[in-house]
Amino acid sequence: MPCYRCDTRQTDPARGASPWARAVVGGEQVLVCPECQRDPGWRHPLDRCVGCGSARLAKALGLVVCRDCGRRTEPGGQQPGPGDPLIQGSAHEPGRGDPPGAGNATLAGDVAAALARMFGQPTTVVPSPDEATDR
Repeated sequence: MPCYRCDTRQTDPARGASPWARAVVGGEQVLVCPECQRDPGWRHPLDRCVGCGSARLAKALGLVVCRDCGRRTEPGGQQPGPGDPLIQGSAHEPGRGDPPGAGNATLAGDVAAALARMFGQPTTVVPSPDEATDR
């Protein structure tokens, strides 16, 4: 799963805790890369717990679970935080605040290539729609 803000893909993690942050935006679980976490406002668009207001949420088995108070809610039950750019519709950088999965046209090709490498099969590079129009 890529970073929901910049679409950077997570590489094979080193041992230990991952520097990537898990969060919930629009009722969907997302990842935030370490680079995007350097932005002081990276937490603003995150969903918040309706019970305690925490942004430490995770989605499991179709429910959003607060990692601070343990409250479980349906994905649509989250209240937006104040100044949430996703709710207000303010301008944002491309890729930032887009719904999870938006702009991942090359995901299928990347997955196929990873599986081929894993199982020792020859890889076939399939150009993305953007690359195909550049030729």
